[in-house]
Amino acid sequence: MISTILMYTLICFVFLFLCTKISYKLDLVDFPNQRKIHKKATAYTGGIIISILLVLTIQIFNISDKNLNLILSIAFLISIVGLIDDRYYLSAGSKLSLQIIPIFYLVIFEKLVLNQIGNYDYFILELGAFEIPFTLICVLFLINSFNYFDGLDGTLGLTSISVLLILYFLVPDQELRLFFTIMIIPLGVFLLFNFSILNLPKLFLGDGGSLLLGFIISFTLIYLANKNLIHPIILAWSIVIFVYEFLSINLIRLKNKKDPFKAGQDHLHHILFKTTKSILFTNVLMIIINIFLFIIGYISFIYIGPLSSLFLFISLFIIFFFFRNKHFKI
Repeated sequence: MISTILMYTLICFVFLFLCTKISYKLDLVDFPNQRKIHKKATAYTGGIIISILLVLTIQIFNISDKNLNLILSIAFLISIVGLIDDRYYLSAGSKLSLQIIPIFYLVIFEKLVLNQIGNYDYFILELGAFEIPFTLICVLFLINSFNYFDGLDGTLGLTSISVLLILYFLVPDQELRLFFTIMIIPLGVFLLFNFSILNLPKLFLGDGGSLLLGFIISFTLIYLANKNLIHPIILAWSIVIFVYEFLSINLIRLKNKKDPFKAGQDHLHHILFKTTKSILFTNVLMIIINIFLFIIGYISFIYIGPLSSLFLFISLFIIFFFFRNKHFKI
């Protein structure tokens, strides 16, 4: 298995290198403007390249679970939606409509729906007739929360890796650990290009990457919840920074009568970067926030109970929102 993983890592590097070169030849690049801080045209095809690599893993590693294979396969479609958006600048409505297609397929035809959100000792939060609309809303919510994090080099990639590592250590199943490993490897190799380490050609995830990661992690969380492998509130804690930031920024925008769908530099990573002047330090802070909040949530779940952990999740969001609104805004 180690030799297979090493071979896969090498394949990821070579494939990313060649496809990045081709992207520049085809002019699939993101040009700098007033809203974007990069200084030269940069290839935005990281997401579609990673999605192809993940589809290849189905053959390389022989993951036996049909649902996990489906998640990786259908994720390719949503990365195409992101690539189209990067190329043609779709409206928010058009982008959302196209996102619905692969999501709808997994939810309706493959029955990857969230049917309950946890046993809380005194009651079980079963969704019943609301399971399909609730699942659709949650997946769209999380996919677009990942899209919000794609603003600085490494931020979305590193924060996503922090989520995948949390899930890796939570699951006891070796096949699931392999699944998370083959997700982390192409992301890790991508970061070499994203930071242009050793003068490698620079590469962005693009919307194809942010939608891809949000899609895969969303349905993986649904899979884990339905298999009763991890309690849903613990799954929520694993993505806590995405949830808190997405809700906070949209509430702040609505409060200030701004368009919640309009891109801007009022995201937490942008604000931290303006304070720290360091992309590395900003990324470290984002990862620390997510892991620190997860540890708090996990400890509360283990030592106090799931219901207390749920209340703590809501309470900390309120604190996060007020602190974010008062001290971290533009």
